[in-house]
Amino acid sequence: MSDVTSTTTITNLGVAMFTVSDQDAALAFYTGKLGFEVRADVSFGPDGAMRWLEVAPPGSTARLALNPPMQSQPGGGSIGVETSDLDAEHARLKGLDGVDVDDEVMGGDPSAPRMFSVRDPDGNGVWVVEVPAA
Repeated sequence: MSDVTSTTTITNLGVAMFTVSDQDAALAFYTGKLGFEVRADVSFGPDGAMRWLEVAPPGSTARLALNPPMQSQPGGGSIGVETSDLDAEHARLKGLDGVDVDDEVMGGDPSAPRMFSVRDPDGNGVWVVEVPAA
């Protein structure tokens, strides 16, 4: 463990990044199946050959960037999203074609909240976690 002599200036988790094999397919999954909205879809880099694509749940300040592979294969990461009606969201996603969602909700004991997982087309995991209604 290192000796940290100053405090961080980082104040927020702004964007998480997933590597995906097809940005358009990922965009269709996150917006069409999970109900996220597009926050950024812009070209950048030499001659605008690269694409920065961000999505997020409506109202969220944190975003998810969907990036093509740079040095490795896509898939394998995970994020957690929150809902106050886990059963309704589980039922909604189970009712959609093309969504790889856990059959059952897990957790709920004192050590863990109730949750289930959804996998995007590249195997990235989206954990849907129940939080109390505000």
